[in-house]
Amino acid sequence: MSDQHTPRTMPRQSWTFSNEINSEIRRAAATGIYDIRGGGAKRRVPHFDDLLFLGASVSRYPLEGYREKCETSVTLGTRFAKKPIELKIPITIAGMSFGALSANAKEALGRGATLAGTSTTTGDGGMTDEERGHSEMLVYQYLPSRYGMNPDDLRRADAIEIVVGQGAKPGGGGMLLGQKITERVAGMRDLPVGIDQRSSCRHPDWTGPDDLEIKILELREITGWEKPIYVKVGGSRPYYDTALAIKAGADVVVLDGMQGGTAATQDVFIEHVGQPILACIRPAVQALQDLGMHRKVQLVVSGGIRTGADVAKALALGADAVSIGTAALIAIGDNDPKWEAEYQELGSTAGAYDDWHEGRDPAGITTQDPELMARLDPVEAGRRLRNYLNVMTLECQTIARACGKNHVHNLEPEDLCALTMEAAAMAQIPLAGTDWYPGKKGF
Repeated sequence: MSDQHTPRTMPRQSWTFSNEINSEIRRAAATGIYDIRGGGAKRRVPHFDDLLFLGASVSRYPLEGYREKCETSVTLGTRFAKKPIELKIPITIAGMSFGALSANAKEALGRGATLAGTSTTTGDGGMTDEERGHSEMLVYQYLPSRYGMNPDDLRRADAIEIVVGQGAKPGGGGMLLGQKITERVAGMRDLPVGIDQRSSCRHPDWTGPDDLEIKILELREITGWEKPIYVKVGGSRPYYDTALAIKAGADVVVLDGMQGGTAATQDVFIEHVGQPILACIRPAVQALQDLGMHRKVQLVVSGGIRTGADVAKALALGADAVSIGTAALIAIGDNDPKWEAEYQELGSTAGAYDDWHEGRDPAGITTQDPELMARLDPVEAGRRLRNYLNVMTLECQTIARACGKNHVHNLEPEDLCALTMEAAAMAQIPLAGTDWYPGKKGF
């Protein structure tokens, strides 16, 4: 019998050496440098989709959406600040820098947040007039790099966020490649034009929680004790990091999971350092409760928040508010399939979210190229963001009413069940159809 008639086994793709892994090995072998990208972790990790709500029926009484109110407001910074942040919705815009984003994009985020009654955040590199001028409530990030930092802008802000870590790179600093270091960006950061920039991974003037307490007091003195002081940490050791931030005097703790991260860093860092936000919320809430500070020090969580259901689940687990970054950029027009041909020319595709650091974003959002920036209308983009935030809020309200709650903050863990063992263990929520989760005391 000839070989052409001999039955052959179907070739199998290796899971360990997949096409994606093999492609990265070839790229590394050809270039000798590690891969840099933005967009947060792309691997599948337990997420809010693995939780479900238990709507009201006989044992719970739902609220009628057309006749009974369900409030969504939240106040951040009630512990020490003379002027806390009053938000109409429990969704804020995360810190994304001017430099990583265009001036038009920063303006659009400010416009959209203001229309929706919430806050936006600066990012590494300082405060732009476009952002401050169109943000009714603006949080000023105080980062290890100190790029663009000055006392006048601290006073112009409505709150200050001390960034200790970020979800995509806890323990590491971000990167901004030279393509995006224009004269304006370089001037704000006091850097040379066109040279790659790597942000510091830790603050230069303190090394621990005692020094953090001194820094918080220093910032309060500079701003006359008016501004709420946030402390942002990556999702690594949420119990201890939250507890130490509280003891250092934070008004608000911002907790960022590994699915977040619009800024660029090493791909190996993004995919292999940190934890999903689902694993971080309950330990952080436990720290707040152990110190008698739950709801007194507010908890804001971020990292892969996309829908009103995600918002409702985060609140049910004990958060006071959430923050969005990637979703906000998509809402204002980034990675839109209408630019697919140009994304292909970049070696990417719409929806990949890994071209942000390159400086040639066809949507005009993650670029400093004047011609590309002009494609983004900040007024229209702001309206799109407002619409998206409104929809997320309505979705969250819908779920809260279905659970019989007249405020989204009244959602609680017992309103949830888990679909997988991993989600049940991480969120400490019973597996669907049971009253048990892995690690539950008494079992």
